[in-house]
Amino acid sequence: MQEVSWGSITLVDAEKRLLANALLDFSNERFVLLSESCIPVFNFPTVYEYLINSEHSFVESYNIDTPQSAGRYNRRMAPHILPEQWRKGSEWFELNRELAVRVVADYKYYSIFRKHCRPSCYPDEHYIPTYLHLFHGSLNANRTITWVDWSRGGPHPARYGAGNINVDFIKAIRNNGTQCLYNSKHTSVCYLFARKFAPSALGPLMNLTSTVLDF
Repeated sequence: MQEVSWGSITLVDAEKRLLANALLDFSNERFVLLSESCIPVFNFPTVYEYLINSEHSFVESYNIDTPQSAGRYNRRMAPHILPEQWRKGSEWFELNRELAVRVVADYKYYSIFRKHCRPSCYPDEHYIPTYLHLFHGSLNANRTITWVDWSRGGPHPARYGAGNINVDFIKAIRNNGTQCLYNSKHTSVCYLFARKFAPSALGPLMNLTSTVLDF
């Protein structure tokens, strides 16, 4: 059993181990990292078709001039990672097989993060977005497929429980007004999963599986 600590490089270690084990099954072509507080907002056939037919992987990757983004860059990462190459993104990612192999195989840039990305730099929010931006940007959609509600402010997203779950809520996540690109074409289907849901939401969600979720 490997110890994993929030905000440390051990989260990246865990991600690499998960990917490495999933890669052992040669039939696996797409790899999605979710948490226990995530739910699907479409049924499996829809999710499968969306991912398997995508020309890109889905890793959020951006750099803005804030303490939580550009402010976490450590100048000791130069010359291998320059300030303009630094990226941040959601830790909940989706990778195709080619990129999963490359992330698992990388040691050089992982070592830089292990040495120089320490609190308040969080490796799981920066390592994969930065690595993909450096070498495989054309293969990445630069967006996440996991919806989350930051509208309430603060360091953590909104958390939804049993009282929030109904048909209209799920439909609102699916059709939230967002537009994005999928295989270079505009679409309103941008999120396949959503978070953050409390354990109390499980019962009401199960009641929707044969209707709006169509499981």
